[in-house]
Amino acid sequence: MEKVQVFSPASVANVACGYDIFGFALNGIGDYLELQKRFDDQLVITEVEGATLPMAPEKNVATVAIKSLLQEIGSNQGFDIKIRKEVIPGSGLGSSASSSAGAVFAANSLLGSPLSKMELVKHAMEGEALASQKPHADNIAPALLGGFTVVRSCEPEVDIFNVSYPEELNVLIIFPQIEVKTAEAKRLLGDTVSLDKARIQWGNVAGLVAGLSTGDWELIGRSLEDVIAEPARKVLIPQYDSIKAMAMRSGAVGFNISGSGPSMFSLYREQKDLDQLKSEISDQYKALGVECIFHQSTINSEGTVVA
Repeated sequence: MEKVQVFSPASVANVACGYDIFGFALNGIGDYLELQKRFDDQLVITEVEGATLPMAPEKNVATVAIKSLLQEIGSNQGFDIKIRKEVIPGSGLGSSASSSAGAVFAANSLLGSPLSKMELVKHAMEGEALASQKPHADNIAPALLGGFTVVRSCEPEVDIFNVSYPEELNVLIIFPQIEVKTAEAKRLLGDTVSLDKARIQWGNVAGLVAGLSTGDWELIGRSLEDVIAEPARKVLIPQYDSIKAMAMRSGAVGFNISGSGPSMFSLYREQKDLDQLKSEISDQYKALGVECIFHQSTINSEGTVVA
């Protein structure tokens, strides 16, 4: 192949108790990247739609991730790159991860697929490191691999696995049109956690994995509790407690912040008519002069694919 277009999905990271560990991919929203081989070794971003991004290859997550891949396999192949973003930067839906994952998957495909998706994770993480100053995989893993992923470790080696989940699991994404900087959200957390909070969080992590794997909806609901990140970060999201209460009244299994926000996610046992809930949330944000967009989805089981 000389040219390929790929789709890389948006993702929800942390998933309440799983800070920097859990993530799942979404259907119907993500980034499209088109790569075409060049006759030289240059990585050139020729077009960007949907967001304002750096065009210089050393400053764009997609080209940084591709460069990491090329260095490992010893290739000097150049590419022209087009990016169409549906995942808005600063949304809390893994925008940089979608671009990074899509870029390495596309480049790998054009080079004959020398690496597996799992092997591509560490290269996509280099793009994520450019965006957030630290390589992490809680958005990268679901964007590339699909499904519900657990990042057991990133150092010294990447160790990631998938967790099974009920097929009827549905997601509502609530995205008020404000920006939350990941770096600012991380600063709110501090560097230490009390043993009491850690104990609660560990129990919830184990409970959520067990609940998803066995389809125990009550256990899933009890385990979707975050005593570390949510209490600190919710202050960055207007009306957070009120929106959470509204979602839980609508029959949600659980509710929390997606990544560092401002997007929030609400999980449901099955597909539901949530028009009334969305209308009420929209009205609440409109009273503050803030628009809100929504996305209903099941979990994307495929991850990044040729589009």
